[in-house]
Amino acid sequence: MALILPLLVVMMFGGLELGYYFYSQHQVVKGVRDGARFASRQSFVDLNCDTATVPADVETAIQEITRTGRVSGGTARIPGWENSDIAVTLTCPGTAITTGIYADETNAPQINLVASVAYQSLFEGVGIIDSTYTLNASQQAAVMGI
Repeated sequence: MALILPLLVVMMFGGLELGYYFYSQHQVVKGVRDGARFASRQSFVDLNCDTATVPADVETAIQEITRTGRVSGGTARIPGWENSDIAVTLTCPGTAITTGIYADETNAPQINLVASVAYQSLFEGVGIIDSTYTLNASQQAAVMGI
């Protein structure tokens, strides 16, 4: 028992830490996907290729949806996730698309979200993964102006 117990303890803490790491990564990916979906449904008045910028209030709403799942904000999906960890940019493809729902637009805008969140370890190095790791996710979607 004395020989096996240390190995079992390390395996137990390592398994818990690894499971929590994958759970946290999944939450970041899920949040970025939700934020991109929300951003793609913004109007062409806010997101268009004429200005190629995201208004501050729209950017904050996108960041809140990404981080908490609610426009009004609240508790983050994972501890330590801040709005500043989420970059929201608007790009326009090189070839102009002016057909379909983009008929009245100069081009089809595309929203890009990138999140980089510092991982907060459960056991701070007792397991396999410590707090030096970063959770990263990115997503892009065409703005539909709905």
